[in-house]
Amino acid sequence: MKISKVLKRIAASVAVLMIAGMQPGFSSQIADQRKHVQVLILPKFEIGAMAGDFPGEAQDFYEEYLVGGDTYAMNGCPGEIGLYYKDGVALCPVGQGKVAAALNTAAVLSDVRFDFSDAYILSVDCGGVAEGYGVMGDVFVISAAVDFDLGHRADPREMQTGSETTWFHDGSFDESAVVRLDPDLADRVYSLVKDVSLQTTDLTVNFLRREYPDEVWANRQPQVMRGTSVTSDNFWKGRYDHQNALLITDTHSCSDPYAITEMEDIAVGQAVKRFGMLDRLIILRAGVNMDVFPDGVTPEILWGPESDDHLASESSMESVDIFETAMHNCFSVGKVLIDAVLNGAF
Repeated sequence: MKISKVLKRIAASVAVLMIAGMQPGFSSQIADQRKHVQVLILPKFEIGAMAGDFPGEAQDFYEEYLVGGDTYAMNGCPGEIGLYYKDGVALCPVGQGKVAAALNTAAVLSDVRFDFSDAYILSVDCGGVAEGYGVMGDVFVISAAVDFDLGHRADPREMQTGSETTWFHDGSFDESAVVRLDPDLADRVYSLVKDVSLQTTDLTVNFLRREYPDEVWANRQPQVMRGTSVTSDNFWKGRYDHQNALLITDTHSCSDPYAITEMEDIAVGQAVKRFGMLDRLIILRAGVNMDVFPDGVTPEILWGPESDDHLASESSMESVDIFETAMHNCFSVGKVLIDAVLNGAF
């Protein structure tokens, strides 16, 4: 292990202990009783129960690793946010959107009941796939996350030039606008999971063929890919913001192409970075819809007051029926990594 990484881990442990020492009731006895975490799994939400029903982002991981373990209420987190722990594996849904994800991730990492000093952090979630790069059902190993909301942006109706992009770079935000994950770790992760077999559905295959009949990129089986994620607090779609996402990724010179849009990666990355653990952060994103509107679908149809469509359903006009399958795909990839860590092979 590189000396710089050792020093980072020592600094992270000292920081947590300093935070802990300022908390009422902390003692050396509590420090000795901390639960040692080898892998911390951070989904963003679950649908319904943690086990046995339609799966969200946490359920497959919970059923595989956490059933029968301990449950902890998280100090400072909303009442529904809990942390589950069993045999070196911890899982906590940290919420949707940048504010919730950042605050809850920080709350978890600073909790004195757990020892994260050498834990790998696995952030798992879904998102909208970049048209022209991936297909619904793909799982992306994220090498960088960029912030869609830092910079300047205009409504296209205000633009006078006919530009395809409506985002303008502001260099004063650069330090906060991008998180680059450890490149060596990203390489190791991808080499371990690149050949994991992923599934799709007949409806999804037919949907992609209908939407993109002549596009080779769209007419293939899902696979594990590398990419950059673009984090926004808005759930956006459409050609203008697709072009903005491409521009933002290019402006920040990310090593991998824009692959998926989502709502939390930059926030989780910034929180983990502040705890000195960025060299142990892994982000997986499963594609459950496209980042542009399907043919004939408008914002009003998809999101208006008369719409009852929901992305995480079996009959979504936006995600077809891929959501559950994509969750299983993300788990299949994540399981390879978790087992490698638990078996000391990572």
